[in-house]
Amino acid sequence: MHTTAAVEVAGLVKRYGRKTAVDGLDLTVAQGSITAVLGPNGAGKTTTVETCEGYRRPDAGTVRVLGLDPLAQAAELRPRIGVMLQNGGVYPGVRAMEMLRHTARLHRHPLDVDKLAERLGLGGCGRTPYRRLSGGQQRRLALAMAVVGRPELVFLDEPTAGLDPQARRATWELVSALRADGVTVVLTTHHMEEAEELADRVAIVDAGRVVAEGSPRELCRGRAENTLSFVGPPGLDLESLLQALPADCAVGEAAAGSYRVTGDVGPELLATVTSWCAQHGVLPERIAIERQTLEDVFLELTGKELRG
Repeated sequence: MHTTAAVEVAGLVKRYGRKTAVDGLDLTVAQGSITAVLGPNGAGKTTTVETCEGYRRPDAGTVRVLGLDPLAQAAELRPRIGVMLQNGGVYPGVRAMEMLRHTARLHRHPLDVDKLAERLGLGGCGRTPYRRLSGGQQRRLALAMAVVGRPELVFLDEPTAGLDPQARRATWELVSALRADGVTVVLTTHHMEEAEELADRVAIVDAGRVVAEGSPRELCRGRAENTLSFVGPPGLDLESLLQALPADCAVGEAAAGSYRVTGDVGPELLATVTSWCAQHGVLPERIAIERQTLEDVFLELTGKELRG
């Protein structure tokens, strides 16, 4: 992954009348990476992305995309980026392949249209008018239009919304292939599995601000410790077990004979605990590993007002 920033957002503010949609948001996206922007409805993520695309004018703050101002230098920026909107962007009466071919002709070195359509499962609906396509077909066409021009940076707003599992997997494979080719991807999604599967970094947005940022693994580790639990005879020598564990671990007896080891739970830690039990003649029962998921982190950090 490159270290140069493809997107730099600092102190972004965007208001609609009395409502502040984005409130001092900061975001940096590294070149050649996939960054997932997560947040509940109304958190400000789509407004942020649309500002980066040049569709919204910020009320305060700075936005730079590939080193350019999306508004003042739009003519220079637009040929270098691809945009997949949540809705719209296609003439309702135009046929699917006509629209894709038209979009391809706007670019100097487009991808092979037929191969791209086949990869995304659009071959069978090429002559169907856009308004008669299913929701999933419309999303796939929008994705194809966003990437057909070989962009350096692509913004994908809910790219797999309404897709069946096969189409979702095909989309994931295409997004991963874009990264392998050095393309930077910024996507918004409500699918936590999608963010964990694809993203190098995740930015969680709530109430117009980034409230947490990092790799999926960092976010899951940083909010709460992972736990290994097992059942054994009461009153084990926990000091001896603690000495056998890595320095960042802790161990305790939650109830008589019920033990919990917290820390960076992985194969090595599991092996250490079972080896210690073997050395001390302990046959552990019901060994379980509990990990916090990205969805757990998301629910912990966002949408408290909605749940309240």
